[in-house]
Amino acid sequence: MLKSPLFRSIILLFTTVSFGVIGFYWVEPSYTLFDALYMTVITLSTVGYSEVGELTTNGRTFAIVFIIMGIVVFAISIRLIGEYLMSGWNEKKWKHKKNKNKMNKLEKHTIVCGFGRNGRQAVDRLKRHKHSYVVIEQNKQLIATHENEIFFYEGDVLSDESLKAVHIEKAKYLICALPDDADNLFVVLSARQLNPNLVIVSRVSEEVNQSKLALAGADHVIMPHKIGGDYMAALLTVPNLIHFLGKLDWWGAESSPNVEEIRLCDLPQRYHNKTLSEMPFFKTAACNVIGYRDEKGKQVINPDAGLSLSIQGTLIVLGTTDALKKLNSIFKSD
Repeated sequence: MLKSPLFRSIILLFTTVSFGVIGFYWVEPSYTLFDALYMTVITLSTVGYSEVGELTTNGRTFAIVFIIMGIVVFAISIRLIGEYLMSGWNEKKWKHKKNKNKMNKLEKHTIVCGFGRNGRQAVDRLKRHKHSYVVIEQNKQLIATHENEIFFYEGDVLSDESLKAVHIEKAKYLICALPDDADNLFVVLSARQLNPNLVIVSRVSEEVNQSKLALAGADHVIMPHKIGGDYMAALLTVPNLIHFLGKLDWWGAESSPNVEEIRLCDLPQRYHNKTLSEMPFFKTAACNVIGYRDEKGKQVINPDAGLSLSIQGTLIVLGTTDALKKLNSIFKSD
């Protein structure tokens, strides 16, 4: 705050007025403090009102010095206020340019529509997994509160222009986290039209609207309150399993268990169209393959070592966080 040009300007003006009041009060013994304040104001403002009383020689000398001082202070104050206004404008311009550059670099990113409770949790998970993302939100106060840690695009999520501005044509995923089902339905319809290959996950409040969102183009429709209810019941019926699953998280300790997807098409070419037995590095990294999903969506639990793996398939791997990091480093080193 002390470095703010506006604050320094206010302090300078206050100091000047105080100096004038004390000076006139001291050189003119007949003046009261109010008289001294009056003389200070009319001298600084140069309005030309009559003096409280005829000034003595000392009073006139002080008035000359104070007028010159007032001109200098006025010039400095104008410069400081101008600096304050320009700094705010430059900061806003710099942020706009920075966001625009960041926006232009977005590719295979996730678009999050809405920054309510579900939107925040989704963004938190995306950040922890280091996925590129952008949040479309129009609540200015919400944006101002979180803009230092969240990448926002300020706009109406129901507008196609907002979706185009965040490069939906280059996006890979879209999360509709709006509280109103009708709004989510509208966004899903628009997004599917703008990018047919987009993977869309939508929130739904009413079960009756679940099928409508799926028909509109949502790949996954989630009912948060249903998931919450199922989770609470599971804590009573299978508490140990829930406790174990709760530990499966990317941001846990290095020794905590974690589950990760590995798309076979992302692996080096030498590992394409192989069997699990031909990929010994899973055991080297102390990771276990607990599931496999082929290109048709067929899932295999605890796949056999002789299973042929399609290049379009996905492996589900269980291991500690540091073991999975070791596994990824093996892939990158090839």
